[in-house]
Amino acid sequence: MRFLFVHGTGVRRERHDRLFAQVRERLTARFPGAAVDSCYWGDRFGATLGAGGRSVPGLRPGPQDAPDPADAETAAWALLFADPLCELRVLAEAGWRGADGGGGFGGGGEDPFAMPGVRSAGARVLQLLEGLPPEPPRTGDELGALLHGTGLGPSFAAALDSTARSAEAARAAERATGEPQARELATALARAVTAAALAAAGEEADCTGAERDRLVELLTARLGGDGRVPGARVAAVLGRLALRATTQPLLNARRGSLTVGATPVLGDILRYQSRGRELREFLHESITAEPGPTVLIGHSLGGIALVDLLTLAAARGEAVPGAELLVTVGSQAPFLYELGALTALEPGAKLPYGFPRWLNVYDRHDVLAYLAGPVFPGDPRVSDHEVRSRQPFPACHSAYWKQDSLYERIEQAVAEAEIG
Repeated sequence: MRFLFVHGTGVRRERHDRLFAQVRERLTARFPGAAVDSCYWGDRFGATLGAGGRSVPGLRPGPQDAPDPADAETAAWALLFADPLCELRVLAEAGWRGADGGGGFGGGGEDPFAMPGVRSAGARVLQLLEGLPPEPPRTGDELGALLHGTGLGPSFAAALDSTARSAEAARAAERATGEPQARELATALARAVTAAALAAAGEEADCTGAERDRLVELLTARLGGDGRVPGARVAAVLGRLALRATTQPLLNARRGSLTVGATPVLGDILRYQSRGRELREFLHESITAEPGPTVLIGHSLGGIALVDLLTLAAARGEAVPGAELLVTVGSQAPFLYELGALTALEPGAKLPYGFPRWLNVYDRHDVLAYLAGPVFPGDPRVSDHEVRSRQPFPACHSAYWKQDSLYERIEQAVAEAEIG
């Protein structure tokens, strides 16, 4: 009897040798007389950046990668999407120094000389916000037409209501006693409403940055502010904070290194989907190189390739000689089958006659592992076995090979298949 291990995506020689050493040690201990071989394909069929990564912006720093002032704006809007009231919260807590709106943040902001019973400038702005129509007409009104054209119409009313009724808006309005403060408050309220509408719309939104800014301008103008001045002081402060607190600036800065690092993992999958025949032919040669019954163990992409190879061969009436048992570990083959993305089998089709017994091993915390039994119901050749490494993803995707329960289940499957 022989075991043939087929590694998964992203694995290269050094990682393969460490991984296979674990597998061979465990299998040899349980099957002393068996040969344990590996089919290493990473260098020959794995993905590389053929042009050295020239297609990746930012991999080689140049003039186009200089700091962009727009990055702060993008980061600030990312923060607003997560918390539309964040700018209002700063105004509500920090207020302004002086009743005339000068001097930045800090201090109480209340006007000690205000006439009793006279409505503050901020209260007037908030009243204007509360009076905005929740459904502006689509024609004859630029705001309504823009909301409709960007897909934000359905979420606008709720965004308007949640902002107007918020404690942050009420407190900020209370502290905005002067006209300069009221204009800044108008901008913050407009941005909050726009961000809340965008966040609620999610993927249904079809809004460019220019359209977003125009919405803010239109709302700001209707609240008595200057819609042509987007740069309120609080927005500038939060923009700098957002550059440190959100992921987009980090992604921009590290896109090159992240792409290079992800290439072996994602690239192997994409390469297999387009040129998988070469790898399957290599696997076929490796399986048939030695006579006798063989247990195939495929991890991740290795399992996908083995399922494709065995299915295609069986469908031709040419079952792969010696392939008596297939063991897939942390495999996406069942999921690709459901998607219609499995090379060898259409969704709903049955595994062909001649396909061997199939033991599919998964860890429920491994987001790259899927169940085979439920998508091939009633097929006695297919069974699932759960392994619990108690590790989170992605560590659990590689933690199978030190689990005794994996090898115990393989030993049971070998006995059930009567492989000697």
